[in-house]
Amino acid sequence: MIRLLVILLVIVIVVLVLMMIRMRPSPPRSAKKQSPQQESPREILKRRYAAGEIDEDEYLRRMSGLSQDW
Repeated sequence: MIRLLVILLVIVIVVLVLMMIRMRPSPPRSAKKQSPQQESPREILKRRYAAGEIDEDEYLRRMSGLSQDW
């Protein structure tokens, strides 16, 4: 009878430990999918201008738009 109770207790403990492990939040899978800090609109414009995605006129126009208080 005591052996059966010990076996049952071990099974309950194992199940509880497994449940606690599964309920724990998992860490992010890759740093590329989640950036720790988002780029500001100014940083995005600077990067796009440096990469040649937008020309100087577009860069200056959009930067001046960001400088205005709405």
